[in-house]
Amino acid sequence: MSNKILFVEDEEDLTQIVADTLRGQGYDVITAADGIEGIDKFKSEGADIVVADVMMPQMDGFTMAKDIRKLSLTVPLLFLTAKSTIDDVEHGFEIGANDYLKKPFELRELIVRIKALLRRYGDNRTEDIRFAIGAYTFNVTIQTLSLGDKETELSHFEAKILERLAANVGKTVDASELMIAVWQRDEQSNRNSLHGYIHKLRRALRHDPSISIINQRGFGYMLTIHN
Repeated sequence: MSNKILFVEDEEDLTQIVADTLRGQGYDVITAADGIEGIDKFKSEGADIVVADVMMPQMDGFTMAKDIRKLSLTVPLLFLTAKSTIDDVEHGFEIGANDYLKKPFELRELIVRIKALLRRYGDNRTEDIRFAIGAYTFNVTIQTLSLGDKETELSHFEAKILERLAANVGKTVDASELMIAVWQRDEQSNRNSLHGYIHKLRRALRHDPSISIINQRGFGYMLTIHN
């Protein structure tokens, strides 16, 4: 059975192009032109994933997402946004988004993101991706950090950064690479935000003294685990 995508976008031409492309990939696609119609379609027809523009008439994507999260805690939400500030992106994740894509975007990038979200969060998701970090277990899929029977939920940004560091233990990960992985762009203004998230990760990992996140000044960050 094909996955059902609810695509909510007020630009008719874009909706037509995206819907035709996704149907060509074998997906069942339902469309809506604003947030109010999006919620109505979700209630009446359901969806395996919701892809929605942020800026729409009647009801914007963020408001719609809040209402959809009341109906389903698990359906993956992917935002399309022309906005580029960190505050806007963070707001989207705070209300339950799973990923976002900056406009304009390539259709194949959208398809890759949809496939990844369905693998991670869909009803038929594959086995969770995990990293052992010292005494901790980092579940990338559901973005949790466990130590014994204590589980901490990481923010989207913390999880993205830790995933890069955990995949490169003992190696410096360039700050630019981290910012592109998290915010899809490397801007000087994001450096303080990146450092703030590194500080939060150090606190989250503080109960195992063998773990360090080292600031390689001028280059990036390195996750180390001492035996």
